[in-house]
Amino acid sequence: MLRSDNYSICASCTPNGPKATWEMVQGITLPSVSTNSSQFDIGGTEPFTDILWNNHLIGDLSSQNLHDSNKTLIPTLHNFVYDVYFFGANLPVSQAVEFDINQFFNGKSFIWGHECRIAGGHEWDTWDNAKEEWVPSGIPCNPKNNEWNHVVIEVQRTDDDRLLFKSITLNDEKSVLNRYDNPTARTGWYGVTINYQQDGNRDQDPYSIWLDKLNFSYW
Repeated sequence: MLRSDNYSICASCTPNGPKATWEMVQGITLPSVSTNSSQFDIGGTEPFTDILWNNHLIGDLSSQNLHDSNKTLIPTLHNFVYDVYFFGANLPVSQAVEFDINQFFNGKSFIWGHECRIAGGHEWDTWDNAKEEWVPSGIPCNPKNNEWNHVVIEVQRTDDDRLLFKSITLNDEKSVLNRYDNPTARTGWYGVTINYQQDGNRDQDPYSIWLDKLNFSYW
């Protein structure tokens, strides 16, 4: 499952705030799809504060014991699928929820960022790697409050090392993106990671999201 790690992004931040508060609790039976969901909470006093949870799956700091020390696996991977269920009891106060897939090797950084703006405007955005900004997709994002939502994100690293944002499926409704982007060359990381992020609104209203049945596929 995801975890919250300190990478010195904010040396003064603590889970107890006051500017931002956050917590992750695993092994939740209700609400859940599988009787084993994880609860993610944010709050605090600083408007528009975001909390990101990150998991290193393959390569450096692998949580799955897939360190790929010989560096023979990650360069061969081109296709990735992020598949997860999420539930929000107070979704309208969420500025956005974000699901990211990241690949790092040969000094290149590939970030397939996907953001569902909720209070921010009910639209999917994808991440522009070079400009470091969100690109509106024109695809609506209207997850259901107090119900389980199912999102499936499909991306690809092309044979010429471009990022392809292929599609987003929310609650069985598939939207094709087919947006291409270019990697950046500003990393010493080696690995494949995924992120989950919750964004605070203008009042930093506290809210919780539950994730369940998170599956990540690669080939």
